[in-house]
Amino acid sequence: MTDEIKQPEVRAADDTNYRYQSGLSRRQSLKLLAALAASTMLPTLSGCDSAPPAAPADAAGKVAATTEHWPELNLKAITAKGYGTDPNMILPPESPWPLTMSAAQLTLLALLSDILIPREGDVPSASEVDAPAIIDEWISAPYPRQQQDRPVILAALAWIDDEATLRFGSSFTTLKREQRLAIIDDIAFDNAQTKPQFQRIAKAFALLRGLVVAAFFSTPQGTKDIGYVGNTAIGGDYPGPTPEAKAHLDKMLAELGLKQFAWQAV
Repeated sequence: MTDEIKQPEVRAADDTNYRYQSGLSRRQSLKLLAALAASTMLPTLSGCDSAPPAAPADAAGKVAATTEHWPELNLKAITAKGYGTDPNMILPPESPWPLTMSAAQLTLLALLSDILIPREGDVPSASEVDAPAIIDEWISAPYPRQQQDRPVILAALAWIDDEATLRFGSSFTTLKREQRLAIIDDIAFDNAQTKPQFQRIAKAFALLRGLVVAAFFSTPQGTKDIGYVGNTAIGGDYPGPTPEAKAHLDKMLAELGLKQFAWQAV
C-alpha cells in the first residue's frame, strides 16, 4: 500500500448537489493530523478561547437581548484510546479511533473551507487537499486539545446551517453562492463592527477558520504554495549557510555578547 497522496481533482464546490468525499486513506489522514499537530500555526490557535463561546453580555453583565440563536448539541463522549506514550509514528495503526463527522457535516465544512481558501490557478482549494478530512481526524482524536475544539467546531457548523434555514429557508449546502457569502460576511471576523447577534458565532468561526488554514498548509500542496522546501535531501556535499546568513548570525551573536561563538573558517 502506498502513502503517496494523489493530486487533487477539481471539485464542484459551488454546485448545490456537491457532496464531499475524501481522497485520503486513513493512514494518509493520520499522517496529516500529525503534521497539523506539529504546525507552527497551532500556537496561534491555542491562544483562541476554544471553549464554547458565551453569549454576548451588556455592561451590566446580562445577556444582550438580540436575535442570537445557538445550537444545543448532545455529543457523545470520545472514549477511544490514543496512541499511548510511545507511538509508532513510522507505521501508525490504520484506525486508532473512529472518525465522528457525518457526511453532511463534512460537505458543509468542505464548502466553508473553499470559501476561506478557494482554488487559485494551479493552487488547489482547501477541500481539494482534503482539509475537511484532516479536521475530522482532529476533532475525533481522543486528546484534550482536540476534544476542547470538537464542540466549538460542530456547534459552528450547526449554527451556519440553522442560519441558512432562518434566512433563506434552506440548508447551507443548497444555497446559491451569494447567499452563502452573505452569511459568512456577517461572521467572518469578531471585531467592533460585528453585530451583537453574530459575536458568539464569530468567535467559534475564528477557530474553524484557523484549523482550515493550518490543515491546508500541513499538506504537500499547501507547503509547496508557500515555497517551503524543508525536509528535502541535498545532493552532494552540504554547501553550508550563505554569506548573508553568516553575517546575520554574527551580528546577532555580537548583540548578545557572544562574539566568541561566531563562525570562523578553519
